[in-house]
Amino acid sequence: MYKNGIYRETDKMSDLICENYPMVLVMSRFGIALGFGEENIGEVCRRNGVDAYTFLTVVNFLAEDVNLPVEPVSERLSIENLIRYLHNAHDYFLNFRLPHIRRKLVDAISGCPEDVVFVITKFFDDYAEEVNKHMAYEERAVFPYVRNLLAGQKDSKYNISIFRKRHDQIEMKITELKNILIKYYPGKGSNLLNSVLFDIFATEEDLASHTRVEDYLFVPAILALEKRL
Repeated sequence: MYKNGIYRETDKMSDLICENYPMVLVMSRFGIALGFGEENIGEVCRRNGVDAYTFLTVVNFLAEDVNLPVEPVSERLSIENLIRYLHNAHDYFLNFRLPHIRRKLVDAISGCPEDVVFVITKFFDDYAEEVNKHMAYEERAVFPYVRNLLAGQKDSKYNISIFRKRHDQIEMKITELKNILIKYYPGKGSNLLNSVLFDIFATEEDLASHTRVEDYLFVPAILALEKRL
């Protein structure tokens, strides 16, 4: 059971992680490493060049699992820190999490008939490609656009509302694979397959949180920036 409640700069970073262990991923995506001793959240953030208000906004937003009012929150967020957070999350999903799950999945279904192995691995690869396309678009189009905004340069042909309209829920695409393994996997239960399923559930939840940060924190912050310019 996770602790609910608002975390503050004076709370220890170690307490945050122990009480809400998924926040270790949030911390790492802001570029904060383990090994902070007894330092509080504000001290750790300042030592790592992270805006404590932005860090705590993301932490409390995800810990509370509610939608925060976008004003005046969006006006105070560090957009540079949010881009760092989102970029590092992309790197985690594409270069670590999904390849790790695929390796375990292949091992778990290695005793199945070849046609079953082909179907399941192709489904996973198609899903991973969808995630890659989704995140590559943000890296290629959205982040450069926002960085130009921060430099005072507007683009007459693009705005963040274009991204918001085409922003789909990528975590939903993994649901079908999860259901295939649960309902139709033609083999006996195994610790390895159960571990794969656990990873898929955790990834689905993590991707949902990632999407919520983009929709309810990042996009409103960019809308506010566009208005100021």
